Amino acid sequence: QVQLVESGGGLVQAGDFLRLSCVDSGRRSHSDGMGWFRQTPGKARDIVSAINWSGGRTYYADSLKDRFTISRDNAKNTLYLQMDNLKPEDTAVYYCAASRASDLRYAVSAYDFWGQGTQVTVSS
Repeated sequence: QVQLVESGGGLVQAGDFLRLSCVDSGRRSHSDGMGWFRQTPGKARDIVSAINWSGGRTYYADSLKDRFTISRDNAKNTLYLQMDNLKPEDTAVYYCAASRASDLRYAVSAYDFWGQGTQVTVSS
């Protein structure tokens, strides 16, 4: 059973950085694609970044590719999201997700397992 637990969120100022982590405590296979999504109240959950099973392929939302970096350590069953030069518009709940597909997936519906989310708040 896949159990995803995010950590690393918090309250920071504009220009600061955060590193989110997502541990998969129930994983038996490292062949799943994974991703980070974010959501603000009243809005849809949007993809931030995705990574394939090996970490060799990544995807970023256009507006984020210069500031965010996704990575994974399969030996530790952990997914990361390094977020640099944070802006107030990055404020959201961030979710990690795992897909049974091994390649990149972009849509919410393509992911089978979700974490509970971690709040990121960026003050101006």
